[in-house]
Amino acid sequence: MNLSISLSPDILFYIGSFPVTNTFFWSIIITIFLILIFVLVGQRLKDKPSKLQNFIEILIEEAYSFVVSVIGPGKKARRIFPLVATMFIFVLVSNLIVYIPGQNAVSIDLGAGPVAIFRAVMSDYGLVLIMTLIAVITTQIVAIAVSGPFKYIGKFLNFRSPMGFFLGLMDLVGEIAKIVSLSFRLFGNIFAGEVLGMVMLFLAPFFVPLPFMFLGLLTAVVQAFVFAVLTLVFVSMASESEA
Repeated sequence: MNLSISLSPDILFYIGSFPVTNTFFWSIIITIFLILIFVLVGQRLKDKPSKLQNFIEILIEEAYSFVVSVIGPGKKARRIFPLVATMFIFVLVSNLIVYIPGQNAVSIDLGAGPVAIFRAVMSDYGLVLIMTLIAVITTQIVAIAVSGPFKYIGKFLNFRSPMGFFLGLMDLVGEIAKIVSLSFRLFGNIFAGEVLGMVMLFLAPFFVPLPFMFLGLLTAVVQAFVFAVLTLVFVSMASESEA
């Protein structure tokens, strides 16, 4: 038995010239699953809620309360909540669904050997980078809407003094660093947890991997929370001057 660890996801098939990887395929399945769940619950709201409706209502209420506690009540909280909640729920479900037993055994043979159909979505840096870009670009749009385009550009290109120019460049570097830090934090932790779990299962496939799987499960929840909270904080900081 060989242990195969790949940084890049495996390509399952092509749609025209577009490669469909196992992480992309899995992300589509999760997206459809979440949409169906929320649509079905939304269409069947009851005064005496079912367990699923009750769970979703508690999740949404607590998430909104947390957003309000960070950014304050009012229009800003209502505007940013859908983005932050969507990111949190998607990342959380993507991370937790990996722990369904038997996934590693599901594979297809593409001629060059078996390829796993399922893989942790957040272990694909490309997908994590796209989510990060959405968060960072949203932050910049909010900053431009609040301060205006000229003041926004002037924050980075300040030619009034050498010190102002230097600080402007540092602000620009800081904005770029948000992309790196936010994406690598999520990707690195999930990918490292996946690799560690595979190694432990390969070396000792019975009770030894259990503590590492529990640690990975904890990391999956924490990283979903951290990604959503950092997005919330970035947007909150960008909108501080809003009346």
